[in-house]
Amino acid sequence: MTEIQWPAGFVPGFTDNYCSNEVIVSGLTTADIWPLLVTPALWPSYYKNSANPKFYDDKGPQLAMADRFYFETFGFPVEAKVVELIAPVNGQPARVAWHGWVGEENSAERLDVHHAWIVEDLSHNRVRILTQETQNGEPARQLASTVPNPMINGHQEWLDGLVAAARRQQA
Repeated sequence: MTEIQWPAGFVPGFTDNYCSNEVIVSGLTTADIWPLLVTPALWPSYYKNSANPKFYDDKGPQLAMADRFYFETFGFPVEAKVVELIAPVNGQPARVAWHGWVGEENSAERLDVHHAWIVEDLSHNRVRILTQETQNGEPARQLASTVPNPMINGHQEWLDGLVAAARRQQA
């Protein structure tokens, strides 16, 4: 199966925090999932840990390569920039990833993340949705030591909500 492509400085195992969540479900396709995933304005409708998404520079409503956007999650006001975006093409996995940050560079409050997604159709009418995130900075070190892990739990809620929203649209 397809893997995340990690930029320098964000490879799992060499960062302050890492989380990975994945679902494989039947009866949905990449085409069902993709519009919900790349439209930040929809995130709060199916993921309660996302709020106030907005685009900069008159971009949107769907994410595009190099777009700057903002949203709030896990209590953090996240500035972000799309660093990878490969829309669904029949037979190839779709990818989207962004670099997100909170706080001033070189400050103790600075948090830098790479959040990546893969959505791919599998055999027998199944879809795989993988989301992984690496984080650097003191807030990441604090999140990594929190039990239960808020990132694992939050991203699982995001995946579950994404699947439920896609199923509602089918009905």
